[in-house]
Amino acid sequence: MKYVLLTLISAMLLSISWPTYGIPFFIFFALVPLLMMEHGVSKFSKFNRKSWVVFGLSYLCFVIWNIVTTGWLYGAKNPDGSHSMMAVVFPVLVNSLLYSLVFQCYHWYKNAQGTYWGLAFFVAIWMSFEKFHLNWELTWPWLNLGNVFSDYPKFVQWYDTLGATGGSFWILVINVLIFYTLRIWEAGRKRKSLIINTSIVAVLIVVPMIISFAKYNNFNEKPIGQVNVLMLQPDLDPYGEKYSTDSLTLENDLLSLAERNSKGKIDYYIAPETALPGRGSISETAFEKSLLLNNVKDFLVKHPGSVFSTGISSHRFYTKKDKLPTEAYQLNPALWVESYNSAVQIVPNQKVEVYHKGKLVPGVEIFPYMNVLKPLLGDAMLNLGGTVASLGTDKERVAFSNPFNKGKIAPIICYESIYGEFVTDYVKKGANFFAIMTNDSWWGVSEGHKQLLSYAKLRAIETRREIARAANSGISAHINAKGEIVEDTFYGDKTTLFAKINLYDTQTFYTRSGDLLTRFSFFALGFLLFYFLIKRVQNKMKKA
Repeated sequence: MKYVLLTLISAMLLSISWPTYGIPFFIFFALVPLLMMEHGVSKFSKFNRKSWVVFGLSYLCFVIWNIVTTGWLYGAKNPDGSHSMMAVVFPVLVNSLLYSLVFQCYHWYKNAQGTYWGLAFFVAIWMSFEKFHLNWELTWPWLNLGNVFSDYPKFVQWYDTLGATGGSFWILVINVLIFYTLRIWEAGRKRKSLIINTSIVAVLIVVPMIISFAKYNNFNEKPIGQVNVLMLQPDLDPYGEKYSTDSLTLENDLLSLAERNSKGKIDYYIAPETALPGRGSISETAFEKSLLLNNVKDFLVKHPGSVFSTGISSHRFYTKKDKLPTEAYQLNPALWVESYNSAVQIVPNQKVEVYHKGKLVPGVEIFPYMNVLKPLLGDAMLNLGGTVASLGTDKERVAFSNPFNKGKIAPIICYESIYGEFVTDYVKKGANFFAIMTNDSWWGVSEGHKQLLSYAKLRAIETRREIARAANSGISAHINAKGEIVEDTFYGDKTTLFAKINLYDTQTFYTRSGDLLTRFSFFALGFLLFYFLIKRVQNKMKKA
C-alpha cells in the first residue's frame, strides 16, 4: 500500500498542476513520489518481479494523469452523434504506456548503473521522449511538461530563449534534485547537506522566475507597424449545421457577420479552420473559378485595402499520368484525389494563396503508419465530419504577405499551435504576426478548447509575435507578445473580435536555435547508453 499511495500522490500532483484549472507549482515535485516508489520497490521490497511492479504502478500513475487532463476527448462524437469511447480510451492508454516505458527504461538503467547515473538518464530519456512525441505520426505532445505554465506567462518569459522544452528540462531537474535531497537526508540525516541541497533547489526555482519577471517588466520591443484585424467566430455546430447547411448559406452568414462588425478600416478578416465550404471541399485547380472564393473577393472590393484569410477544406485531383502523392487515394481506376486542411489568403485581383496544414491530428486527419496499422484496424478511425484517409501536408511553412501594408501573416491551423519549434519556421519565413485558425468545437464545453488556447500563449512568448486567434465557437482571442490575452470572446457566441495587432520582425534566440536543450539531451542519452555498454564489456572481460 505504501508504494500504491506514492503512485497516487504523483498522479494527483501531476493532474492538479495542469492548465487551465490547476496550480502549476506542484509540478516541481510531482514526480518525486513516483521516483521514491521506484527506489523503494527496487531496493527494499521483496517482490519477485520488481520490474513488473514498477511498470504497473507507473502505468497507473500516468493513466490517472491522462484521464484527468485529457478526459475531455470523450466529447468527440461519431458521425451518428454518439460519443466515441475510442476517442479517449486509445489516446489515454497508448500515451500512458509510452510514459511508462520511459519510466521503465529509467528503472532498468538505474539498477544497472546506480542512482546518480540513473537520474541523469531519467532527465535525458524524458526530454528525448518529449521531442520524439513532437515528431512521429502518433504525435500527442499535449502533456509535455513545459506546457504546464501556459496560464502563468509572467513566470516563463525566458521561454523566448529556451522554449517550452526548456521548461520541461527545468521541471525534470528540480524533481530529480528534490528526490536526491530526500535520499541524502534518509541515508545520513545530515542537516548541513539538507540545507545546501534545499538552497540549490530554491535558487534553481526562483532565479528563472526572477529573470522572467525582469523580461516581462522590461519588454520594449519596437513594432514595425500595426494592423487592424477582425476575427470572425461563426459558431457552427461541427457535427450537424456545418455539414448539412448549404455552403452558400454558410458563407453569406460569415460575410454578413464580417459586414455588420466592420467599423472603420480593417486590414485583415480572419475566419476559423475549415470555415468554407460546408460539406465537401474546394478544388485547388479551380480556385479562381470558385463561386465561394469569388464571393469573398466581391466582399473585399467593398472594403478596399483589406485581405481575407480563412481555413478551408480543399482537394486536388490526379490521373495516372501524374506523380501520385503518398496521401492520394483512389476514387476510380483512372482518378485519385488528395485532400487538405488548408488556409488561404484572398486578395481582389490576385491569385488565391494556399497553405496546407503540416501537423495533422492522429486518427482524425492522418492514419498513423497506415501500411502497418490499417490491416489490423481497418477503418477504425474517428470521422469528425472529415475523411478516414490521411490528408496531404505542406513540407515547409508559409507566410502570406499583405500587398497593402507591412503585415506578413503566419496561417497556423489549430493543432499546429502546440508545436514550438515547428511554429518558429513561420517566423523564419518572415511572419510578423500569427493567425491561429481553429475549430475547438468537437469536444463541446470542456478543458480541450481552453487548454489549446492556453498553449498558444507559449508560442507568443517563444517567438515574440502577437496572435490573432479565430475559433469557430470560441475562444477567439488577441494575445500579445508577452503571452497575455488582451481580449477574448465567450465560447458559444456568434460574434467577432477586433484587435490592433503589433507587427514585430526580430527573431528570438529560441526562433534561431529551436529546442537546444533537447538536442543536448539526445547527446547525453547517447553518451549514457554508450557508457553503459562500455562498462558491460569491461565487466565481461574482467570475468573472462
